[in-house]
Amino acid sequence: MAELALDLSSSWNHATDRVWRELDPVIWELTRNPWVVIQTVSRGKLRHVLGDPVFRKTVDDLVRAKRDSAQTPAWFQQNYPKSALKCVAYFSMEFMLSEALPIYSGGLGNVAGDQLKAANDLGVPVVGIGLLYQQGYFRQVIDKEGAQQALFPYNDPGQLPVTPLRHANGEWLRLEIALPGYSVWLRAWQVQVGRVMLYLLDSNDAANFPAHRGITSQLYGGGVELRLKQELVLGIGGWRLLEALGIQPEVCHLNEGHAAFAVLERAHSFMQASGQPFEVALAVTRVGNIFTSHTAVAAGFDRFSPELIGQYLRHYAEQKLDIPLEDLLALGRQNPADASESFNMAYLAVRGSGAVNGVSQLHGQVSRQLFQPLFPRWPQDEVPIGHVTNGVHIRSWDSAGADALWTEACGHDCWLGTTETLGKDIRAISYATLWKFRTAARAALVEYARARLSKQLSVSGASPEAVADAKHLFDPKVLTLGFARRFATYKRPDLLLHDQARLLQILSNPDQPVQLIIAGKAHPEDKPGQALVQEWVQFIRRPEVRPHVIFLSDYDMLLTEQLVQGVDVWLNTPRRPWEACGTSGMKVLVNGGINLSELDGWWAEAFSAEVGWALGDGREHGEDSAWDASEAEALYDILEHEIIPEFYTRDVSDIPIAWVSRMRESMARLTPQFSTNRSEREYTQRYYLPAANAYRLRAVNHGAAGKQLIDWRNSIEQNWDTLRFGEIKCETNGDRRMLEIQVYLGELDPNAVQVELYADKAGGTCLRHTMERILSVHGEADNYVYRAAVSALRPAQDYTARIMPYADGVATPLEEARILWQR
Repeated sequence: MAELALDLSSSWNHATDRVWRELDPVIWELTRNPWVVIQTVSRGKLRHVLGDPVFRKTVDDLVRAKRDSAQTPAWFQQNYPKSALKCVAYFSMEFMLSEALPIYSGGLGNVAGDQLKAANDLGVPVVGIGLLYQQGYFRQVIDKEGAQQALFPYNDPGQLPVTPLRHANGEWLRLEIALPGYSVWLRAWQVQVGRVMLYLLDSNDAANFPAHRGITSQLYGGGVELRLKQELVLGIGGWRLLEALGIQPEVCHLNEGHAAFAVLERAHSFMQASGQPFEVALAVTRVGNIFTSHTAVAAGFDRFSPELIGQYLRHYAEQKLDIPLEDLLALGRQNPADASESFNMAYLAVRGSGAVNGVSQLHGQVSRQLFQPLFPRWPQDEVPIGHVTNGVHIRSWDSAGADALWTEACGHDCWLGTTETLGKDIRAISYATLWKFRTAARAALVEYARARLSKQLSVSGASPEAVADAKHLFDPKVLTLGFARRFATYKRPDLLLHDQARLLQILSNPDQPVQLIIAGKAHPEDKPGQALVQEWVQFIRRPEVRPHVIFLSDYDMLLTEQLVQGVDVWLNTPRRPWEACGTSGMKVLVNGGINLSELDGWWAEAFSAEVGWALGDGREHGEDSAWDASEAEALYDILEHEIIPEFYTRDVSDIPIAWVSRMRESMARLTPQFSTNRSEREYTQRYYLPAANAYRLRAVNHGAAGKQLIDWRNSIEQNWDTLRFGEIKCETNGDRRMLEIQVYLGELDPNAVQVELYADKAGGTCLRHTMERILSVHGEADNYVYRAAVSALRPAQDYTARIMPYADGVATPLEEARILWQR
């Protein structure tokens, strides 16, 4: 039973729920933490239930099924049995895996947790690396004035589904990290997620000074110095933990720049193994590193002053990496020569990775703009940032009813492999079946919301009458909207409140009523965000509003599950393009919820008129209050004239045919596409497998290929300023145009560069043509002629020649950003 309780796969595979409910139904409903249930229940109760042959057989069958599942070849083993990829180390500051392990804040942890779960489902060989926080993220209470209060309850490791990592002799695995003037001891823990393991470090070790025990105290708490120490523990400590465990990943996946110090420690590890200097070690290991950025604004990147970096990393740079501190600082600066420039963790991640991606198609574009300064003179479209749009782990967010519906239509293992046929299967479900499913889901949410709100009011000291009234709020037959997320000004949670009278009129229409559930936290230091929370609570407390809107406090994973499973429409109103992706709206898809969202993040690529509703014109308007007002009016119009009438227009069987048709198409088309089943396979095929192969090629023979790369780069640097263009010739013959250009390369090997013709988008599409080196000019050893044939449909003046560094297997411009344009 302990084996079952300590495996977080039970958080989405609910077969074990009946075991914990049998042991202690009250504790189970309050905590959803099997490990707490086991530790709370008496020995007498355990003996009693295990004496029941039916119960004992249930436990035995569950354990057997769990072990068999771990040994069964999954999608990865079936499709890549001889792959060079043996291990991906996935680093993240937070992981949202279960409400039983509160070491998450929001979207970043959501993505990390769902990625680990998908890796388990698909058999991708991933291990997670994170931190075990003593307090985690704060818990929210709304006081009598409607203001948010932050609480920080202690995460007792003994009641979390984690176990100490121990050596073979039983000793607890502990790591020593040297910081200025002292050492910090880190304890190591493990969390089982099916066949995937998550390793966590924490500084709450008795050998540490009290202040250092608090390094892993709070997620995103404290000041800049504490953040730096946490990121040192995550990146450097995390990589050393892998080494202590004998794990040698080919691929290191950085989920945001918080973990970028792993780039340095991985290079240091290779230095020790190969005897190569740091620059060679970095050249070898970086191709095995992948950096995923979730940041949509430059201010969101973690930055540290040069003085702080010097205080904590000077010794590490000089003694471990054998480089001057200035060389380390240069890795995190736009201008390495600017001694006053701060150290940017995202820049370090870019300069230490072989691939970089954003988390939606639009965010890929935004990221290319954000990182453009690292690639001067390169067109923005060619800044080497791709994208993998996030997905959600479907089985973590579907209701029991949704799981049964999809299982019957698509099969029990529909989320364990490819998903090409799922849409067709869902479209075969009848309108009556789908509407019955949705009606039950909404009723379950109303029941949950009543119980949670009444408990919330009771805790806050509300009157007995208010607590009693809460148990009767809302109607399970009424159109139910949901808005839940972090309260930050750019997410515009107050957009619905722009015209409070009109909103109330929409909600209280006696013929077509609407009810709204609000939830969300503002960071304890975000005063404007907290003011938005208070504005909503005060609006809701008006007597005429109270029957139609509720605010559920302490937005966490459990509340999210209930909301996404029951709402009819999920609202999202960010200020484009500040929502990098946004995954909350993806969670409603499997449950038949429909999205009404700004054309930002994932919705910008998912939206069509058949699957939901959209706000905005697909352009950026900044913090324009007039535009906000216009969009608020558009939001009211969509609700009044499209959403509400469609929900309440019924056929003779009381089924809203147009609504259910839209709902079914949303389920069929979007659920597979925006699942971690798709995103994890995409990461594996586009990033993990190529990165593993590239790393193995560079690492062979003690990094000989890395040494050659550094020699090539040094040659480029020494000779680049001598390169120049000469005479250009153009001949047109019918529909083809031949362009020739002389290029002076000085002492540079012509094989070390590539010459291209480039035409930008101004003339239509962006075109690149590699020019062929046809000869060297007689008597001039450094003078070469390059030629390319292009279409005559574009004028010759559209094309510009350019020279770029080139070497087989080197990613340009990510690894070498020089470029010379013909003037």
